[in-house]
Amino acid sequence: MAEMKIVVPSNNPGGMEAERSAHFGHCDIFTMVTINDGKIDKVELHEQIAHGAGGCMVPVTTLRDMGAQAIVVGGIGGRPLAGFAEVGITVYFAPPEQIRTVGEAMAAFLANNLPIMDPSQACGGGSACHN
Repeated sequence: MAEMKIVVPSNNPGGMEAERSAHFGHCDIFTMVTINDGKIDKVELHEQIAHGAGGCMVPVTTLRDMGAQAIVVGGIGGRPLAGFAEVGITVYFAPPEQIRTVGEAMAAFLANNLPIMDPSQACGGGSACHN
């Protein structure tokens, strides 16, 4: 398997032991994990990107520009989910009540146990996402 970069929205301080953020747009930090030959090769931390004038697409395009190829989320809005599809980043769903840390998310990813998120699973806005 070639090199692959996977992003997990995380709570501070980020990293493999960090708690996952329950929602893409509400995370403190992005933990980016580089996989080489099916093994974790590198872990990087990137600050959450302010949405600003570009709305939800600002973090989407920034993660694309960083080389992300996949993201593992517990919740995400419809617009960023569609945006990831537009820029070629695959969105995987990991239920936050079952997979709590970045390390657990990566173990499930490497075991091929995470489904690709369906648009019907996207949040409709507000604070009741995946609660």
